[in-house]
Amino acid sequence: MSQNENGKLIATAIGAAAAGAGLAVLAMKMIDSNKRDNDDYPNKRAIDLRPHYNIRNDNSMLISDPSERSLSIAPGNIPPGLNRNDSEQMLFPHNHEEKMRRRIATRYTIEEENNLPRNSVTVRVPATSANVGPGYDCIGIAVDLWSEVTVSRADEFEITAEGDGADQMPKDESNYLVVGCKAAFEAAGKPLPILKYHVVSRIPYARGLGSSSAAIVAGIVAGLVLAGHRLPCWGSEALLQIAAGIEGHPDNVAPVIYGGIQLGIHNGTRWVTERVQSPPGLQMVMFIPDFIGKTSDARGVLKPTVTRAEAAFNIGRAAFLVHAFNTNNLDNLRWGVQDKLHQPQRGEKLYKYLYPMIEAAENAGACCAYLSGAGPTVMALTSGASGDIFAQREKERTDILVAKAMIQCAKDHGIDGKLLVTNVVAEGARVVKVDPPFSTGEITYRDNI
Repeated sequence: MSQNENGKLIATAIGAAAAGAGLAVLAMKMIDSNKRDNDDYPNKRAIDLRPHYNIRNDNSMLISDPSERSLSIAPGNIPPGLNRNDSEQMLFPHNHEEKMRRRIATRYTIEEENNLPRNSVTVRVPATSANVGPGYDCIGIAVDLWSEVTVSRADEFEITAEGDGADQMPKDESNYLVVGCKAAFEAAGKPLPILKYHVVSRIPYARGLGSSSAAIVAGIVAGLVLAGHRLPCWGSEALLQIAAGIEGHPDNVAPVIYGGIQLGIHNGTRWVTERVQSPPGLQMVMFIPDFIGKTSDARGVLKPTVTRAEAAFNIGRAAFLVHAFNTNNLDNLRWGVQDKLHQPQRGEKLYKYLYPMIEAAENAGACCAYLSGAGPTVMALTSGASGDIFAQREKERTDILVAKAMIQCAKDHGIDGKLLVTNVVAEGARVVKVDPPFSTGEITYRDNI
């Protein structure tokens, strides 16, 4: 190596060392500056961004929004480390809940939500189809079949109902609608006022289509609106905590709240749910028997323990099911809905027609069929729908053939009932009418709510 090249290498090394030293000095100055800024911050209060938990008597766990605590941050006093842009740059794109939490925590002023109590509210809630085979107590689908509940302040307690199952639902405070409403007022820290409830029921009562979960969620949403109280969602899903705390599991209440196909678990701290992809063109063909199926009876026939083989079977099928939905691989749904934990026992002891109807539906072209919830409804999923089905040629779809096969199977087993064809619905519970309204002269919400 020449003397000239050696000189270049030495110069390069000296330059790199000088640059490194300069960066180290700059870093030390920044750390010292941050320390002084923190020391000078008013009252020397550290801002705690960690979630705060409130344990309720119903064993649900609510995570309070840090912005709801008595902390006001003036524009000129934003502490270092809470700078919105800087903090979000340290997060990955999928950290949406943490981003939302930080945005809330760094608001300059903490404003009260729209906490005006209301006099009356009407809530629409969808039916649901839970378990979907192996997803016992954790997977559920929102069904495009809706009930409406109107709750109003009154001088005397009253529950009135019309529609499907109106004569069978309880008319006292044991009604899940009242239970949900009471839980909402408890969350708001307010006493439950005297209310009257009117139900327009289109969800078959006690047929395995989530009528109780729909009532719970409708009551909670109505109660929150009447109380003028709102709950944190990002990072806590507080409404889900209340509803699942009442129901005991999230498979029905999650799709009632959020719509679509939901997968829910308890992570040891709280209930967590995620949306599963719903393939386009999917239809729901259901045979609804005329008789009631009590969840307590359906759970009573289940074994208290399962074998390792049964557990492994269901773990594999549940994973296969979710994968089939997420990849739009409808052919794999047939294997994904297979189950060993509850359907065989219920088919043997309660619903003799279950497996013959599943076989008939799948042979007629259904992607899959399964016992909806605790039964007695049998649900089949079919494909091929595009746009409004009444403007589409029937031979492009399989719902008619599947429906006829299920009806014939019911006749062969002497089971009376009705056949309903509908869809998966992406939307969950929502307010459709309120007094006084949320819409103002400047901002109008959908349907002028």
